[in-house]
Amino acid sequence: MGSNAEADILIAGGGPAGMLAGLLFARAGIRTLVLEKHADFFRDFRGDTVHPSTMEILDQLGLLQRFLERPHHRLNSAELIWNGRLMKLGDLSHLHTPAPFIAMMPQWDFLDFLRDEAEVYPGFNLRMEAQVAGFIDPGGRITGVRLASGEELRASRLVIAADGRDSLVRSQNMLPLESLGAPIDVFWFAVPKQASGTSLRGVVDGSSLLVQIDRGDYWQCAYVIAKGMAEPIKARGIEAFRQMVRSAAPDMPALDAALPDWDAVRLLSVSLDRLTSWHRPGLLAIGDAAHAMSPVGGVGINLAIQDAVAAANYLAAPIAAGRNPDYLLHKVQERRLWPTQLVQRAQRAAHEGFLQPLVSGQITTRQPPRLVRTLDRFPMLRRIPGRLIGLGIRRERLTAPKA
Repeated sequence: MGSNAEADILIAGGGPAGMLAGLLFARAGIRTLVLEKHADFFRDFRGDTVHPSTMEILDQLGLLQRFLERPHHRLNSAELIWNGRLMKLGDLSHLHTPAPFIAMMPQWDFLDFLRDEAEVYPGFNLRMEAQVAGFIDPGGRITGVRLASGEELRASRLVIAADGRDSLVRSQNMLPLESLGAPIDVFWFAVPKQASGTSLRGVVDGSSLLVQIDRGDYWQCAYVIAKGMAEPIKARGIEAFRQMVRSAAPDMPALDAALPDWDAVRLLSVSLDRLTSWHRPGLLAIGDAAHAMSPVGGVGINLAIQDAVAAANYLAAPIAAGRNPDYLLHKVQERRLWPTQLVQRAQRAAHEGFLQPLVSGQITTRQPPRLVRTLDRFPMLRRIPGRLIGLGIRRERLTAPKA
């Protein structure tokens, strides 16, 4: 890709933020190399929600129709069963957007799609099994990366860290991190079912909270627990856990077959934090590398996508013109910090004001919270959480150039 540098931009991490950023910069005629440490995109746990705000970007790229041709399941409403009482909470169907629903698609399929579309552009390259182990900093500016194999790769313009909540910018203290705390964790598992629906369902029974995401022929389930309780629960055995799930959702089918042992259950350790600075000369962090989100609302992927779009909007034109982008890096953080802060503030309030008291047994009333009762009573109000979750805050519109 050139004698002096492997690429104009090196992107560490082939998740949603990294792959979309790679597509957008290559689309602008920029030599872009995405480095993914795994041999494929399959993971034990990855969020599978593609929200309307993300599909707006795909529509602006002319890719939405091809995306929707891939197998997916659509959700357009949310409901809560509170101690046996069914209540409606959210509605996305009213949204004035090309795809007014959440598309549930395995993330590896979404990443395969982005890769296939990015490979149309000659400037795009993807290397699998290329684990970034460090950054090259010859004198105050990041100029490349060092792989675990010892190989060094150079970037003539920028290195983007899109390597998730375990990013090297965090573990190597490249950028300052602020932890906001998270008092919950989640057990994640799948249960086959027969009928298909279009709702996201939460089930509260006493101090138990089970979230059921309809995936067509199975439920993707999240059982919320207090942080630190995973090992004590596991010590009681898988049958005791099955009983906990049955207590919350008695109609859950075939749990013995779905959860034969703990290998069928994954622990998602929830964290909530953000970098206080997302950049330094030659380096920009986006997505989970810049801000680890709670699963509340399922918005982490879509915030990462918005980061990638903002980065391309600000940086693609000057980089394509051969300019050093360092003077613009702060604009990406300034653009994306406010929505990140608002979402994290809401997630923290949900953790501390509802989820942690519920799963720790501090909420003793069987009466649903007033907000839940209000949303159930007034259908028009359900559009508010539908809009906030579906479109987010300060959603981006693509302005990055196409070569």
